[in-house]
Amino acid sequence: MQKSEHLVLYRKYRPQRFSDVVGQDHIVNVLKNALRLERVSHAYIFSGTRGTGKTTLARLLAKAFNCEKRGVEGEPCNACDICREFSSGKAFDLVEIDAASNRGIDDIRELKEAVRFTPMRARRKVYIIDEVHMLTKEAFNALLKTLEEPPAHAMFIMATTELDRVPDTILSRSQSFEFRRISESVIREELLRVAKSEKYKIDAECITMLAFLADGSMRDAETMLGQVMDACPDSADKDVLTNLFGLPKIGQIHELLDSALRREPVRILDTLTQIRKDGIDPKILSRMLVHEARELFVSAYNPKDLERLQKELSESHSAFFVSHHTLPRKDIEQLLVKLLEAHNIGFRGTFPDLPLELALLALSEQEPQKTFEKPAFLK
Repeated sequence: MQKSEHLVLYRKYRPQRFSDVVGQDHIVNVLKNALRLERVSHAYIFSGTRGTGKTTLARLLAKAFNCEKRGVEGEPCNACDICREFSSGKAFDLVEIDAASNRGIDDIRELKEAVRFTPMRARRKVYIIDEVHMLTKEAFNALLKTLEEPPAHAMFIMATTELDRVPDTILSRSQSFEFRRISESVIREELLRVAKSEKYKIDAECITMLAFLADGSMRDAETMLGQVMDACPDSADKDVLTNLFGLPKIGQIHELLDSALRREPVRILDTLTQIRKDGIDPKILSRMLVHEARELFVSAYNPKDLERLQKELSESHSAFFVSHHTLPRKDIEQLLVKLLEAHNIGFRGTFPDLPLELALLALSEQEPQKTFEKPAFLK
């Protein structure tokens, strides 16, 4: 017997209903209303960062519009022949085009010729053009003519990560939706759901770190979770993440922050030396420092946030915030500002670790704040 094909997590758990889509309610609600009111447009542009659900929602819209037994709220039934064909990617009336590799005028001319033919089974033939910003100027001009006078049986859904490169003439003839980066809390909940469904044991702090590393991309988060599951089939903790993705230990991050806040430059240099020996990526180190400093800054102002950290993180991790949130807020603010500046400079420079080192040492040389001064508007 042949073994069934293994599906990576982001494909296995790809939303099949609008209610499964997370983090994009502002778009889902509009599309469901358009389906319910039979006001679906002939052209859409979905823009936003990678892994936020642009192509997934494009396929969902195509399936729901053509569904033979669509629900009153716009949800596809996922049981009719059309739904099964669209879900499996075998529908003749769903055409997906990668504009990165089919970007010339000849490719769009072929598309214009194909658009003339009516659908084989569905109500509308749907063309999903991914990375549409990669089309040449001539190809955009050719596509514009089709969008100006679209056949009644065709629908175009264009996806892009660079909306500013799409001509205004195309934008003005399409409904445009901008996909938001998915919050860490939403990604965290989704990863917990996937891990539970897979019967995989992984600690909550490990999930929190994956949500942070994903940087707003659900696809990246699920891909990394799959990588963790492959590396450790039985269970995983934060140490697995540290080794697998080359992350600095959280204790090293806290050591650097504590050394800067307590004005101890030698400790800063010693810790950075060890981190370099471990071969840690300076950009990852920078991101984690900014993240932890930001959490400390917020918890210093808001006790409720400190309670949240104690619930989400391990006792040893949250202990850092508990013991440091009473430090002068001005010091924490200055540390966060300097780390942000170093982070932005490091991404552009040849020596990404040097701005970080200078930022930490610069703060360690300043006089510590004795008391917290209220802003002028609060006095």
